[in-house]
Amino acid sequence: MRKALAKVCSDEYNKARINRNAKDAVNMRTAVKNNKELMTEGSIFRKILFFSIPLILGNLLQQLYNTADSIIVGNFVGSNALAAVGASSSMICLLIAFSQGAAVGAGVIVAQYLGAKDKRSVSDAVHTSLMIAGILGIVLTIAGIALSRQLLVWMKTPDEVMEPAVTYFRLYSAGMFFGIVYNMTAGTLNAAGNSKRSLLYLAVASLTNIVLDILFIAIMDMGVAGAAVATDISQAVSCILSVLFLMRVKDSYQVSVKKLRINRQIAGSMIRIGLPAGVQNMVISLSNVLVQSSVNGFGAAAMAGYTAYMKIDGFNILPVTSFSMAATTFVGQNYGAGNYDRVKKGIYVTLAIGFVYTVLTGVLLLMFDDQIMRMFSGDEEVIAYGKLVMKYFCPFYFILSILHGLCGAIRGAGKSIPPMVVLLLSLCVFRIFWIWLVVPRFSTIGCIYLLYPVSWALGAVMIIVYACKAKWLPVGK
Repeated sequence: MRKALAKVCSDEYNKARINRNAKDAVNMRTAVKNNKELMTEGSIFRKILFFSIPLILGNLLQQLYNTADSIIVGNFVGSNALAAVGASSSMICLLIAFSQGAAVGAGVIVAQYLGAKDKRSVSDAVHTSLMIAGILGIVLTIAGIALSRQLLVWMKTPDEVMEPAVTYFRLYSAGMFFGIVYNMTAGTLNAAGNSKRSLLYLAVASLTNIVLDILFIAIMDMGVAGAAVATDISQAVSCILSVLFLMRVKDSYQVSVKKLRINRQIAGSMIRIGLPAGVQNMVISLSNVLVQSSVNGFGAAAMAGYTAYMKIDGFNILPVTSFSMAATTFVGQNYGAGNYDRVKKGIYVTLAIGFVYTVLTGVLLLMFDDQIMRMFSGDEEVIAYGKLVMKYFCPFYFILSILHGLCGAIRGAGKSIPPMVVLLLSLCVFRIFWIWLVVPRFSTIGCIYLLYPVSWALGAVMIIVYACKAKWLPVGK
């Protein structure tokens, strides 16, 4: 009996040991996988570059939403419809700017908790961020639908553009909830080093948008309404796919419907970091709205040319913001892990990558300016206005890469106020004074375009001074 009992106990012990070893092996494999996704170890250049590439492609795909709308609208509906899309887009960016700041704050908090390996706080942060995104999505959807006409009137939108602009604005706003929730989920995935996943969902959504644009605009002749509905459906697709993945992923950032609640302490940290970024984005977007309003005064052709190139501008600017996001995540994770020397090296690498990219793309855009503008319109006046924008923008993109790269790095250390102040002063306050004081003296559209590179240079100088002189890393590090 004793022998039998001993044998049973021995067997149970061996089974338990085997199960424990198996679990340990699974945990070890999971840990290895997670460490590969984190940026606290390994080659800095490779980590930042390979993390940035999916972000760049993702942001480019995001930009493809609106660009596809503009190309198809411009070719199948006309220049007035293209101008209407542009008039609406500036104000739409203003409405969603605050939610983008919230996503930044959430991403920083999640990245720091991941770097510190605080699994419980990671989970609380992810669920809190989704609740915040849901609330913002509902509020902004209602605001966009209700206030579209009033906002476009305030922007001095010409009468011949007003009605299609209102239509596009209202229908786009109807799907704004999905876009805001997706941005928050993408921020979580990026903070965890899983930027490839958000890229995949954007690729699916972008393809969906192009197909629906062709169907709704070119075939069904729905005009700007078709463009807006296509974008709404595409954003819904990316939102649903990303949420479903977060519900299935076996990691600390897994989402459970039962855990969806706002952790006040974590929400406070997100607001502390994200609010400045949100206010910053809103005010900068407001300055862009004022710029758009100034351009509107030159007529529908100027609006269409400006709108067309700003879509191409996005393909150059968004990689710059991707490098900034990479810097934020890299610094956030390494700051949380206490790797301060690695933080400094990562900043230099990020700036170098951004500089090389923007110089090359600026040259290429200028070389093919005519071909690029003709994708949007065959109207020679529209093309001329678009090419003029390029001459003022393309040679100076590298300055913008320095500005955003340093802002992203400093924000990753939890210091969100200084980047906010720099960006507000340079990209908002300075631009407003330029529009009020300089533009009336010259009354040329070139004077409006010139404010962009000048404001970039002002911001770059300010953030370089702060990065070199201020103590935003622990003393002695």
